[in-house]
Amino acid sequence: MASLQSSMPPALPPIPVTVVTGFLGAGKTTLLRGLVQRRQSRRLALLINEFGEVAIDGDLLRAEGDAQGQVQIQDFAHGLIAYGDDEHFVPAMLALAARRAQIDHVLIETSGLALPSAVMEVLQSPELALHFVLDATLAVVDTPLLLEQAFASGDAVRDATAQLFARQLECADVVVLNKIDGMEEAPLLQAEQTVRSLAPNVRFLELAYDARLDIRLALGLRLHQAGTSVHHHYTPVAMPGERATVAAEQWRFNGHAHSGLGAHSHGLSTHKHFHEQDPGWQSFTLRSADAQDAEALRRAVVAVALDQPILRSKGFIVTGHGRTELLQAVRARAVVAEAGGGKRAGTSELVFIGYHPSRARVAQLLSSLTATDWH
Repeated sequence: MASLQSSMPPALPPIPVTVVTGFLGAGKTTLLRGLVQRRQSRRLALLINEFGEVAIDGDLLRAEGDAQGQVQIQDFAHGLIAYGDDEHFVPAMLALAARRAQIDHVLIETSGLALPSAVMEVLQSPELALHFVLDATLAVVDTPLLLEQAFASGDAVRDATAQLFARQLECADVVVLNKIDGMEEAPLLQAEQTVRSLAPNVRFLELAYDARLDIRLALGLRLHQAGTSVHHHYTPVAMPGERATVAAEQWRFNGHAHSGLGAHSHGLSTHKHFHEQDPGWQSFTLRSADAQDAEALRRAVVAVALDQPILRSKGFIVTGHGRTELLQAVRARAVVAEAGGGKRAGTSELVFIGYHPSRARVAQLLSSLTATDWH
């Protein structure tokens, strides 16, 4: 019965889908918040996938507020989205398809430890292909870390990071260089050269100053629309003050015309669950019912990242003044800011993601350095 229903042509054109990928802490959620703010009249549905039991990113996007009901947000905390053992993705997408008249565009933020090709493949499945069309895949890059060779091979942590980062770039149509405020032209060109060397088939590189991307460069690109010719050319990275021109009619790709996913279709075997291949990637949540000193906790998180192979930390903390603040850390860079409309509970929660980290050691360090109980 389900197969018969999925084979019937939809009454409306398929919904375009933009997949947003990028390694841990690249700034995907911040970029999405900017797109939501500048959506104009677009009615958006967002699926947010996080590697961890606490939905930090979904709460941050909800903090934008939407009194008109033009933005629907769904947390996807069932593991890596659209991977082989994921039984939730297709039903969630079909539920969106059933509301086609109320949705103009779907954005899917993948986990920082996922390959976007999993979503890209399932969008082509018989269940979804009539209802959705891939618009484009965007890879968000932490440009300072890229320039620091943080995604180059080295020890076990760097090797695992480099492999995943490179495969995310390979899947992308558009690479967004993020965290570039104050950066001169020379390092920007170096960043472009590095991206091109890792993924020469990327179609566009765009700059996101203040973590903002022109919505015309993110939504409505139609790069995988059936019948669209795809020709490969290298568009130089847009320098400050310039604006890239998006022409949906023709692109270059290896000198040949393509339609659909083309070179991005790698087969399901290429994105097996990363935990089957490398169980070293781990996530855990620590909680504290004690009031926190925000600066003391920030310093403690920095110390943890220097002691343990922690690549990403984030969460909501409750201070002694009863305020809820947001802590975000990428490696040993940590900041605390107002949480906006985020969590308002009495317990602080922090998610830690790393490569073979020791949960017990992290909890011991946080407890010792903040003089509060973390478990």
